[in-house]
Amino acid sequence: MSSGQDHDKATMLWAMPFGLVIGILLDFQFGIIGSFAFAFGGLWLSPDLDTHCRALKRWGILKIVWWPYRQVIRHRSILSHGPLIGTSVRIIYLLIFTFLTLFVLQPFGFPTPFLALKIFNAQVSTYPLHIFIFILGLEASVWLHLIKDGDPLPLQWPQSKHK
Repeated sequence: MSSGQDHDKATMLWAMPFGLVIGILLDFQFGIIGSFAFAFGGLWLSPDLDTHCRALKRWGILKIVWWPYRQVIRHRSILSHGPLIGTSVRIIYLLIFTFLTLFVLQPFGFPTPFLALKIFNAQVSTYPLHIFIFILGLEASVWLHLIKDGDPLPLQWPQSKHK
């Protein structure tokens, strides 16, 4: 398995080539989105967010957001390191956290979660390819992480306890 520093170096090394390939295949704008998403996925939405890792430290004071996630998700489980599944779990977790936060902050003038959901759905339906490229970039960075760990598709996921 690679260290956090190795994962970060690999992410920074491969973010630009990933974006260039997307840019050549589709469009320059999509290349920028893909490159940004790749870097963001590797540096802030790492599969290792269930541990006390470099990606968690990058969240600064907002790392508290990941406390419930860290309590529930076991390290290197299919829910954290599973291709497609791990990325989906982290994105859904952030969306749920955002909507719950908006619900709590609603009395202070923040938009309702329902309005936020309506805006979110409008963005997804207006810019589906942009959203797809962003998610592709996130997922590509996860695959790099799994490859660097040396076992991208383990035959049997670990059953050990989280901590």
